[in-house]
Amino acid sequence: MELIRFENVYKSYDTGKIIIDDLNFSINNGEFITLIGKSGSGKTTILKLINGLLSLDSGKIFIKNKEIRDWNIIDLRRDIGYVIQQIGLFPHMNILENIGYVLNLKKESKENIRERAEYLISLVGMSNSYLEKYPRELSGGQRQRVGVARALAANPDIILMDEPFGAVDEITRRSLQDEIIKLHQSLNKTIIFVTHDIEEAFKLGTRIVLFNKGKIIQEGTKKEILLNPKNEFVEDFLGNKIFLNYLKEMFV
Repeated sequence: MELIRFENVYKSYDTGKIIIDDLNFSINNGEFITLIGKSGSGKTTILKLINGLLSLDSGKIFIKNKEIRDWNIIDLRRDIGYVIQQIGLFPHMNILENIGYVLNLKKESKENIRERAEYLISLVGMSNSYLEKYPRELSGGQRQRVGVARALAANPDIILMDEPFGAVDEITRRSLQDEIIKLHQSLNKTIIFVTHDIEEAFKLGTRIVLFNKGKIIQEGTKKEILLNPKNEFVEDFLGNKIFLNYLKEMFV
């Protein structure tokens, strides 16, 4: 079932530079979409358009068959989980309060908030003892897990993730990647994940979308893209033949 649809969407900066160029693109319920491309290709802008943090210049965006301009923007944002690289936990709140932030805004009871927080902290591989700690007491990887838990707190259908694992070490990053795959498989959420890392994109995505200058250059499964790169740009982006063969061995 279609969950998000872009129709002829344009977005430009104040300088006049077009960042999203006539985008037509649909995302179905339960997909794990990874968006890859060079810096400035429009990946993060897409997440911000979905979340209503940016307004489009022209075209239409539909979320759950409702045009984004018809949504109450606060209701929309509360129903979309958002995870960023900087995590953005509130330093003056403990982990329980951070995870339950949106639920508190929705006037959920303290009992329901704690129950949900205990479930989610376990889901991301941490014990209940962490709920009383503060962000400064956690490692980078632990804070990132809490960020994921917070994004899931209101049980949203859509999770937006903007290079969420880019600031952690390689071992932690791989662990977090494995964790998010398990979460996707168990919860069947729709995840749109921005990354500049080809290996990460191919490991996580059920569909990979390669952008350049605000346009989709190629999209498909990891196998489709690896075995049938559309043009020279895709081949260059994937890298040299040695790395391409390495990816084929890993993911095909």
